[in-house]
Order: sequence, then structure tokens, then C-alpha cells
Amino acid sequence: MKKALIWTGSVIGVAAVLALVFGAMERNNTPRTISVTGECLTTAPKDRTAITLRVTTLNKSAAVSMKSASEKIAEITNYLKTLDVKMQTTDFNSYEKTEWDRVAQKSVSLGIETTIAVEVSASSIETIEKILTQFAGQPNVYSENLRMFTSTETSKPIMEECLGAAVENARSRANALAAGDGRRAGKMIAAEYGASAASVARPTANFLRSAKMAVAEDAVAYSAGGIVAQDTQITVNVSAVFEIK
Repeated sequence: MKKALIWTGSVIGVAAVLALVFGAMERNNTPRTISVTGECLTTAPKDRTAITLRVTTLNKSAAVSMKSASEKIAEITNYLKTLDVKMQTTDFNSYEKTEWDRVAQKSVSLGIETTIAVEVSASSIETIEKILTQFAGQPNVYSENLRMFTSTETSKPIMEECLGAAVENARSRANALAAGDGRRAGKMIAAEYGASAASVARPTANFLRSAKMAVAEDAVAYSAGGIVAQDTQITVNVSAVFEIK
């Protein structure tokens, strides 16, 4: 019985020693790390100009209202297909429009209002001006949100290059901190990043403007160096963990 107890005690003792050894090895194998942030700020040129063309029709008949709007937007899109532009429908809505009759003290129906909007962009400002001129003064056609922006094709490589610069910035900061302990940053163990693009756009009125008004107002803005002079600001932030050597 005593031998059995001694044998059991020996096994437990060996297991405890092995556990301590492996625990120490595991601790020794765990690398020392340092967490830092890096950043990059750059700009990208605005290479496209966009405008939204909106058709709005009102009629007592829903069918007539929708037909009139659809025919007009078809005329617009057929013309746009002859130009080097990109376009997409951004709004299609039809609802009963009402107003408050103060005399009768009740809401009165004005008819069915149908709205269809198409966003158009081009690499040339002159192309957008041509579109505005084409539909200037036409009934039920309005323009809004004239602006310049940076296309994905242009911003993507710039953002990727900025991401690499942000990582290098993080490594430089890690090296500067580790140098105080006579060490340096090794391989990157983990990283997270976030990117944002800020574009300065001209404020637009909260009502639909006619194409003729848009041409006049935006011509002044362009001549004054409005949105043309503003590049898109790109910011990339990186949170990285480096091994310390």
C-alpha cells in the first residue's frame, strides 16, 4: 500500500515539474509586443463632374402623370447615350400631392406628382455644361447637386499607397518607442485600418432649380475657382502590433 502511494506521489511530482517546465517555455516563447498607430494624409484630384437631372410632372390622372415623366426621362436618357457619360436612376416616386385650403380648412388634392431623377457624371466639365444647356428652360426638367468628385478608379491606387505609408509610419513610431529599451520593431503581428475621404462640395438650395439657373449660378462658381480647386482629402489610420526584438 505504501509503495502504491509512493508511486502515485512520484507521478504527481513529475507531472507538476513538467507543467512548470512547459509553462516556463510557453512564457519564454510568447513574444514581447508593442502597439502603435500610424497615419497618412494625402489628396486625390477630382476627375469627374456630376449633375442630377430631375423630371417632375403633376396631373389629376396617375397614369398621365407617370407617362409624361417617363417619356421625358426617356428623351433625356436617349440624349445622354450619345455622350461619354455614366448615368443611373436615383429616384422614381409617384404620390398624391396636396395642399391646405385655408378657406375650406381642409387638405385639397392637387393631383398625382411623379418624380424621376437621373444622376449623370462625365470626365469633362464641358460635357455637363452641354447637358445643362440642352435641357435649359424645358418644362418639368430641373437640375440639382452640381459637383465634382474623385472616381474610384483614381482614388483606389492613391488610397492603397497611403495605406502602405501609414504602416511605415506605425513602424517608425514602434522603432522610436522600442529604441528606449535598446530594441527595435520586428514583424507585424496584427493590424487594423480605417480610411476616409473628405470632399468639399458646394451647398445646393433645398428646392429644385431649373437648368438655366444652374448654368448661370455654376458658371460663376467655376469662374471663381469654386469646387474645381478643391481636391479630395484622403486619410488612412492604422493600428498595428509589432514584435519587439
